Amino acid sequence: MNGSDWSVVKFTMVGHALFHAYELSIPVFIIIWLDIFTTTEAFLGLIVGVGYAAIGIGAVPSGILSDKYGSNRVVIVALLGMGFGFGLISISPNIVVLALALAIWGISASLYHPAGLSLLSRRIENRSTAFAYHGVAGNVGTVLGPLLTSILLIFLPWRSVAALSVIPTLVGISIAFKLPLGEKKAVEKKKNGTAVYRELYEDTQILVVSGFPIIIAAVLLYGLYYRGTLTFLPQILLDAPMFNQITLFGYTLNPTQYIYTALLTAGVGGQYAGGRLTDVVKAEYALILAFVLLVICALAFVPILTTGFISLIIMCILIGFVIYLTAPIYQTVIAEHAANGTHGLSYGYTYLGMFGIGALGAPLAGTALSYMSTRVLFLALAGIAGLAGMVSIYLLVWKQD
Repeated sequence: MNGSDWSVVKFTMVGHALFHAYELSIPVFIIIWLDIFTTTEAFLGLIVGVGYAAIGIGAVPSGILSDKYGSNRVVIVALLGMGFGFGLISISPNIVVLALALAIWGISASLYHPAGLSLLSRRIENRSTAFAYHGVAGNVGTVLGPLLTSILLIFLPWRSVAALSVIPTLVGISIAFKLPLGEKKAVEKKKNGTAVYRELYEDTQILVVSGFPIIIAAVLLYGLYYRGTLTFLPQILLDAPMFNQITLFGYTLNPTQYIYTALLTAGVGGQYAGGRLTDVVKAEYALILAFVLLVICALAFVPILTTGFISLIIMCILIGFVIYLTAPIYQTVIAEHAANGTHGLSYGYTYLGMFGIGALGAPLAGTALSYMSTRVLFLALAGIAGLAGMVSIYLLVWKQD
C-alpha cells in the first residue's frame, strides 16, 4: 500500500477500534451507574438497549449517506458523534441525560461500519490486506477498551475516565484531515430514487425465497443472547461471593472487570476458530454445534457461579470463546445462501437483526435481574439459544429438500 492508502487504512482502524472499545466498555460503567443514579437493572438495561439498538437501526441510512456525501465524511461524523456521546456521558447529572448521551452515541456508532467498509472498498486497491488490518483493529478495541477503562477506574473517578475516552476520537479526526479528497465512483450510473427502491424490493424478494428469513431468525436470536449475556455480566460477577472488591495500596480493585476483559480476549480466539471450523465442516452443522454450546454455557453458568474462583473464570472464558465463535459461522451461512448481487443487502438486514432487534437482550437481562434472578436470566438465554439451534436445524432440512 502507498502512503495515501495507508492513511485511509489507519483512519478506519482507529474508527473500528473505537467503535468496539466504546461498545464493550459500557458494561464496565454499568456497575457504577446502578449505584450513582440509584436505578434498577431493568431501567438501565432499557436505556442501554436503546443505545445499542441504534447501532443496527442506523446502518442502512449510513450506507445511503455514504453514497451521497462520501464515506470519509460519514466516518468523521461517526467519530465526532461517538466522542460527543461519551463526553456527554461524563457530565450527565441524571439518568435522563445519560439516556440521551447513550442514544447519541448509538446513533453515531451506527454510521461507522457501512461507511468505514465502503471507504476501504472505494479507496484501496489491495482490499484484502486493508480489511485484515481493519479486523485486527476491531479486536484490539474489543480487548483494550474495557481493559483500559477498568484500569483507569482504579485511579480516577468514572466521569474522568469517560471524558478521557473522547481523546482517541481526536486522533482519528486528525488523521482524516490528511486524507486525499475524492472517492472512486461507482461503475454504474446513479439511479433515481424510484429505481433504487424497486431494486431494493426485488433483491429482498430474492432473499426471501433463498432461505434468508430462516437465517435472520437465527441471527436475531443470537443477538438477544449476545446482548443478554454481556451487558450485565460484570454486575452479575460482582454479586458472586468470591469477587469482592480488593483494596491494594489504597486503591480499590474490582476483579470482575478484568474477568470480563478476559472473556472478550477469549472471544478473539473464538472468532478465528469459528472461521477455521467452517473450512472443514459444513456451515449449517457448525452453526447448530455453536448454538448447542451456547445452551450448555448458559445452563452451566449459574451452578458454577457459586462453586469457586478458578471454575468461574474458566466458565467465563468459555462463554466468551463460544459467543464469538458463532459470528463467523453465521456470516458464512449467509454468504452461502444469499444470491449473487444481494450479499450487501443480506448483511445489511443481518446487522439490523443482530444489533438492532438483538439489542432487546439488554432490557431483557435487566428485567430478569431486577424482578427475578440470575438463574431465570440464564435459563431464558439457554431457551433462546436452543430455539436458535432448532431454527438452524430447520434451515439444514430446508436446504436438503
